[in-house]
Amino acid sequence: MTNSGPTCAALARARIPTTGWARRAGISLALALTALLSSASAALAADHFRLLAARARAALEHSDPWEGFSEFMRRAAEQQASDRALAEVMAVQPDVMREAAMNRADLHEAVAELVARAQAAGRLRADVVPEDVPMLMCGLGRATSAGAGGPAASCHRYLAIVLDGLRAPGATPLPGAGACDS
Repeated sequence: MTNSGPTCAALARARIPTTGWARRAGISLALALTALLSSASAALAADHFRLLAARARAALEHSDPWEGFSEFMRRAAEQQASDRALAEVMAVQPDVMREAAMNRADLHEAVAELVARAQAAGRLRADVVPEDVPMLMCGLGRATSAGAGGPAASCHRYLAIVLDGLRAPGATPLPGAGACDS
């Protein structure tokens, strides 16, 4: 399938009917649809992280480090909660999301700076590390995925709970990595 991906995408962009471009690529219709779906998922994930990186950089411009950090978290949560296609890719194709995220060094750098600034201001728990942020965002995204109903599925509600837990000084010391491993 690795060799058929670009061929499928190129043929699809040429607006050739799916059965036609699958035949031309020498693959089954099922494989062609899978390649097209993978390509679309990768593009969606890449666009999501591009937008998150831009939001993280914009949050760094905020004069109050905690407000910048909180605003980034809020905008990211809203983005995830409002996009059903993104929620599906996150749930069904986590490797696609992980790969797209790893390709955004600018996002990781901006998040690390947001964390450092909020900690230096004494507003974010000192034991939070930048790697905690994407895990929290994934949890929020999953809990409030587009299409979930009811007042308890509000991204703003869960984000308020998360932000209160992240606020300095923090009531309970955080366990180290692997704390749930037996």
